[in-house]
Amino acid sequence: MKILAIESSCDETAVSVVADGRKVLSNVIASQIAKHAITGGVVPEVAAREHIKAMMPVLKTAMKEAGVTKDDIDAIAVTREPGLIGSLVVGRITASALAFAWDKPLIEVNHIHGHIYANWLETEAEPEFPIITLTVSGGHNELWLMRGHGDAELLGETVDDSAGEAFDKVARLLGLGYPGGPIIEVRAKNGDSNAFKFPIGMKNDKNFSFSGLKTSVFYTLKDNPAILDNEKMVDDVAASFQKSVVDALLIKLMDAVKKYPVKEVHLSGGVSANGYLRARVAEELGKIARCRLADGPGRDGSPCERNELCLRYPKKLSYCTDNAAMIGAAGFYLTGKKFE
Repeated sequence: MKILAIESSCDETAVSVVADGRKVLSNVIASQIAKHAITGGVVPEVAAREHIKAMMPVLKTAMKEAGVTKDDIDAIAVTREPGLIGSLVVGRITASALAFAWDKPLIEVNHIHGHIYANWLETEAEPEFPIITLTVSGGHNELWLMRGHGDAELLGETVDDSAGEAFDKVARLLGLGYPGGPIIEVRAKNGDSNAFKFPIGMKNDKNFSFSGLKTSVFYTLKDNPAILDNEKMVDDVAASFQKSVVDALLIKLMDAVKKYPVKEVHLSGGVSANGYLRARVAEELGKIARCRLADGPGRDGSPCERNELCLRYPKKLSYCTDNAAMIGAAGFYLTGKKFE
């Protein structure tokens, strides 16, 4: 089954053709980062206008790269929510028009479910249930227990700012530019993660909160303006902030892994590209079970053995951030199924 998928929830105009939920025939993305770097964040009206300009060229390129015509497409998948209203409308109108004109089924996909199913893309062997999956993106953090496709239980979610948003805002406070995640990770490598003691929000609750952490960084810089003139201290703030974010994520994730017997642990969303997060999760999982990276370098793609716990994150960095291939995968696996 070939699905033409469209993703336009924020500032990436993306179209992909995915076969049977796992094989990516094309995955074309038009980024708006250069536009929004000027303002240090996404301006919704600007994002919507850029989607209008990019949508048809990206669509044509995706179909050409996949080597398909409308007759080869079995269904159209599109992001329904959550996201910026104007951006979502551009994608949904395009998808609806194509579905009507081509007489194809229209599959509406939740953006976060798309991130979750990025871990199915280009896998040698399908992930095995049950799975604990932690989605960490620019707008949302969610922790799910998945027992099957559409059979999932929400264990926790952000109640205010997401980790990805906090990365962007703190990078802006430090004068490091946009997007914040990659540059903070780079600067943190040269910093002392114990130099500043930033708080962990809702430490004893099932949900996540990063607004207090962001505020703490703000007042630390306000009370100590000299930090911004010292490259080493900026690195220390970046490292200490990153550690607090990952500590907060790990507390909830490890509580869930210890409570529920699962075969795999998944990371997804833009922040899942963070090498420090990946390393810390692997380290903590290794303390309670034999852990190996599913489909990792040197692996043959075979399922983890009974006494192993598989750690999985998207096989490509482009599958961590917003893309249409993940929407195609979710559309394939979740059609006709509830996910709540």
